[in-house]
Amino acid sequence: MTPEEYEHVIDELQSVIDETHATLKRFENTGMNDELPKDYETLLAILDDAVKQQREHTQGMLSG
Repeated sequence: MTPEEYEHVIDELQSVIDETHATLKRFENTGMNDELPKDYETLLAILDDAVKQQREHTQGMLSG
């Protein structure tokens, strides 16, 4: 991948991270995390995966 491609992927993943954080906050603020625990766990898994992917792409960009 080119540095520009890495940056694009990293930026897109940051958007996913930001949107997932916002959704998690809404879940917590409305008590949905207690009412829909599986959905809340799914959101946490999405966040974890996006952060891991972003880290991998950042490391790839820095070592490339």
